[in-house]
Amino acid sequence: MSTRWDPQQYAKFSDHRSRPFADLLARVGATDPALVVDLGCGNGPLTLTLADRWPGARIVGVDSSPQMLASARELDPAGRVEWVEGDLASWDVTSLGQAPDVVVTNATLQWVPDHLSLLPTWVGALASGGWFAMQVPSNFDAPSHQLMRDVAREHPAADRLGPGLARVGVAEPAVYIEALDALACEVDAWETTYQHILDPRGEQDSPVLEWVRGTGLRPVLDALTDEEERSAFLADYDARLRAAYPRTAAGVVFPFRRVFAVAHRCEEVPA
Repeated sequence: MSTRWDPQQYAKFSDHRSRPFADLLARVGATDPALVVDLGCGNGPLTLTLADRWPGARIVGVDSSPQMLASARELDPAGRVEWVEGDLASWDVTSLGQAPDVVVTNATLQWVPDHLSLLPTWVGALASGGWFAMQVPSNFDAPSHQLMRDVAREHPAADRLGPGLARVGVAEPAVYIEALDALACEVDAWETTYQHILDPRGEQDSPVLEWVRGTGLRPVLDALTDEEERSAFLADYDARLRAAYPRTAAGVVFPFRRVFAVAHRCEEVPA
């Protein structure tokens, strides 16, 4: 069963979620691209910033979630972006009819099995001198995720929860460097651990729980269709999150590690 996404829940903490996208795009040097593709565009606001940066470009956003795409289209009444439903594991970039100058994918590849094997396809589809930029969360060993797995393992519905928590995972920066370098690219890769300060005004009861409700917790919520089972899981998980991420005078500090890589495809030299 595919994960059902909630655009409104995901949009919470939008300022925190948008910062890695901006940091990623700051390293992309394209000046006048004809085609820009966002793989895993989600609910749309970040993709629309691509249209702001490159107003003369054709912008395409691809996502597997009909709910996210519906929200994206509502944000884009002028139709500045082409919103396309597709599974990135099988979606064909050549279906766009032209070579993209920029392909960006932000906080998506952790959901795509064996995404390293797809890099040659995406980079190979770039126009000469094109750019490929990716960012993935690398916090699967953080308390927020470890506690989720612990509660799921102890829950009566553990057999149903296990598959949804079997994360695809991501690689270290060096692995992405080697993979992209082998594709005749100049590569820039780095990692950042953001210290997100959640709910500094004290308006949310459990801000870390609210954060994961929009992302990593979605498969669990989909699997727990019985309200009593779901409530028991959330109560246990919430209690452990509060202990792991205590509220401070500044708010709830939520460290979050992310991995970035930007590849510039070398210009083809005329024969």
